[in-house]
Amino acid sequence: MRIGIDLGGTKIEGALLDGDVLRARRRISTPKAEGYRAIVEAIAGLARGLETEAGARCTVGVGIPGTVSRRTGLV
Repeated sequence: MRIGIDLGGTKIEGALLDGDVLRARRRISTPKAEGYRAIVEAIAGLARGLETEAGARCTVGVGIPGTVSRRTGLV
């Protein structure tokens, strides 16, 4: 099974996929006021929760908005 994470400015959504079948979907608010560490912890917690539902370790892919700066390498 796989987990897809959609990181947005107002929400973080996670989807648990079994092949092409959506098994679960969870959405939380993006804790942007709390900073980078809180956002990473929120993503990790969401992925852990979906893995618990799956009953197995899963691969995780994350999609984010924006483009990469050639100068800094940051989004």
